[in-house]
Amino acid sequence: MSKSIVLEDVTAPVCCAPLSAAGLGEAEAVELAAVFKALADPIRLRLLNMIASAQGGEACVCDLTVPFELTAPTISHHLKVLRQAGLIDGERRGTWVYYRVIPERLTRLSGLFTLPSR
Repeated sequence: MSKSIVLEDVTAPVCCAPLSAAGLGEAEAVELAAVFKALADPIRLRLLNMIASAQGGEACVCDLTVPFELTAPTISHHLKVLRQAGLIDGERRGTWVYYRVIPERLTRLSGLFTLPSR
């Protein structure tokens, strides 16, 4: 059974502080480390980029395998890791799965690197 990591929306009024603020809790650090671990692979970064930049906001797995010299099961593994990290979601339509990013998760990640205003 897979477990998705739930990250909060950084734009919400009650949210976690950016990394530049004091007090990153242990539980949040563990969750974020898992997301960074999922992103710490060039193939997964490219897949996330392809999905995020796809026309219509989603990409078919049939299109995601073309740019790589990898087998379909390997691509599926990388997509599963991104999905378990809570960065993408997928929907089966017939024989294909269509993937899309979860905007709130990417927004949360981008907010981590916000520097305090002076």
